[in-house]
Amino acid sequence: MVRNYSVRTDLALEEKERFESDNVEIPGVILEEDYDEERELRITRVEIETENGAKAMGKPVGTYLTLETPNLALPDEESSREIALELCRCIRELVGRSGCRMGEDFSVLVVGLGNREVTPDALGPYVADHLNVTRHIVREYGKYAMGMEHANLVSAVVPGVMGQTGMETAEIVKGVVRETHPDLVIAVDALAARNSRRLNRTVQIASTGIHPGSGVGNHRTAMTAESLGVPVVGIGVPTVVDAATIVNDTMENFIRALENTDSLKNVGEVLKSYTAGEKYELVRELISPHLNGMFVTPKDVDEMIHHISHTVAEALNMLFVNRTQEQGA
Repeated sequence: MVRNYSVRTDLALEEKERFESDNVEIPGVILEEDYDEERELRITRVEIETENGAKAMGKPVGTYLTLETPNLALPDEESSREIALELCRCIRELVGRSGCRMGEDFSVLVVGLGNREVTPDALGPYVADHLNVTRHIVREYGKYAMGMEHANLVSAVVPGVMGQTGMETAEIVKGVVRETHPDLVIAVDALAARNSRRLNRTVQIASTGIHPGSGVGNHRTAMTAESLGVPVVGIGVPTVVDAATIVNDTMENFIRALENTDSLKNVGEVLKSYTAGEKYELVRELISPHLNGMFVTPKDVDEMIHHISHTVAEALNMLFVNRTQEQGA
């Protein structure tokens, strides 16, 4: 059932496409993009710097990073490690932008959001499973038990979803934060893609926290610095796509085909004049009510989630646990 999902939409690429399709510059908003052709790795950065920019974009002030690569879900150890190293750099940048300084005895709580029983929504719990948690060891035996001079305190929790617990996820996380006093919360969640090509090939990191369930219209209480009392960095991977997006992607191809047809060229030009958001809303209206609640995921999503969760967890382990590896990242 939809209420058992905690998927949200992907942000940085969505805003990038808004810039490109509308061909506008918004004051207070900066868009940057880096592409490594050899590794087929693209990093998109959207910085919303002012309240006016936030109002124009409909998103909070903050930084949104997206790492995109077709190799994200591939079972290749060397490729996965390269991606994890780059992801580690991105997370470290966003941790710094959230106001945290990783000093001695830095404490981080990783929250694995989602429903473990629904594979496309199980990314968060799987990442938590692969983490090297250290808080209990450091507290019991001291930092030297970890074999290093400075040991971060890493803890993890998988709060489940309201359909399983009867409680808001944010309520559970607030209680854990109140009792354990972490310096930082990292929330890992699944996303609903706004473009089919993004499925299981992008990782988004946001300095503004996370809004579970927003991607499937199941809005739950947000987990932000304001609501939890500590900085929150959100990490997500698009694992599902809704029917409207699939139809919209098909329509984009259809428009391009019309432009190459003399008799229907004018029709294609009219449709092309719509912004990406307008076309998406038009498609949503056309397919309702029968397909509006349909979400689709790749047939090999089980294997994909397995590999992606390992990569994300490895990046977090590099940053917070394996300090020698992190320093070389």
